[in-house]
Amino acid sequence: MREKLYSTLTFVLHRPLATSFEGRHGSVRYWVKAELHRPWLLPVKLKKEFTVFEHIDINTPALLSPQAGTKEKTLCCWLCTSGPISLSAKIERKGYTPGESIQIFAEIENCSSRMVVPKATIYQTQAFYAKGKMKEVRQLVANLRGESLSSGKTETWNGKQLKIPPVSPSILDCSIIRVEYSLMVYVDIPGAVDLFLNLPLVIGTIPLHPFGSRTSSVSSQGSMNMNWLGLTLPERLEAPPSYAEVVTGENRQSGLAPVAAFDDFQRALQEPLFAYIQEFRFLPPPLYSEVAL
Repeated sequence: MREKLYSTLTFVLHRPLATSFEGRHGSVRYWVKAELHRPWLLPVKLKKEFTVFEHIDINTPALLSPQAGTKEKTLCCWLCTSGPISLSAKIERKGYTPGESIQIFAEIENCSSRMVVPKATIYQTQAFYAKGKMKEVRQLVANLRGESLSSGKTETWNGKQLKIPPVSPSILDCSIIRVEYSLMVYVDIPGAVDLFLNLPLVIGTIPLHPFGSRTSSVSSQGSMNMNWLGLTLPERLEAPPSYAEVVTGENRQSGLAPVAAFDDFQRALQEPLFAYIQEFRFLPPPLYSEVAL
């Protein structure tokens, strides 16, 4: 008669651990191995692989900050020089999660004599380190293409969307493998080196909080509206203008009109009260010497 024995063991994974990853020249893998030793019999071995994710929260100030850049290129052919090609691009933040769409804001101006095409591409860069050497592999993740631009034309992208497919999150703290992402916005120039602009990305595991983007925008607005903090107060307070300089005699007399008789006041109470509220806006303020130290 055979007896089955069930046992549960718990192991604590000590952080930090790099995210599981399979690359062309290396990988990060985790597994658990169990052995059952029996007298006079060969041991029974079992090996089971599991996946580890190093969580990256994109709701941090560094990953919520906008990314932007500008570049310009002038084409030359022998002694002839054409007009410049300029490229400006911006994205709302640095951190994204798989499945999100990146909104690209860009302006491309073609002052050259050639037909050019604006494009955008997400690249994954894998770097492998071993024995003092490094190998790097770059793979295309997603791309889009704009309209062709003839000479003298300008194209504007007002939030053109590029969706991030299911990809591995960024690996930034591993000593043997590093996985990074970037958004390349570039202008395809036939017969010349392309004009390109690289904007760094971080692919995380914790998605954007509903109030994350609003918080970043509010903080950026607050930084622009805090210029008044740079103002300095005068070293010595100046006395306010005198009462006679700001209130004429006519206003003063109307402000100090005598109160109506009691009978008139009783009749007035029967009508809307707000029409009979006495105005004291022209009463003289206290002297400066009475309130200043």
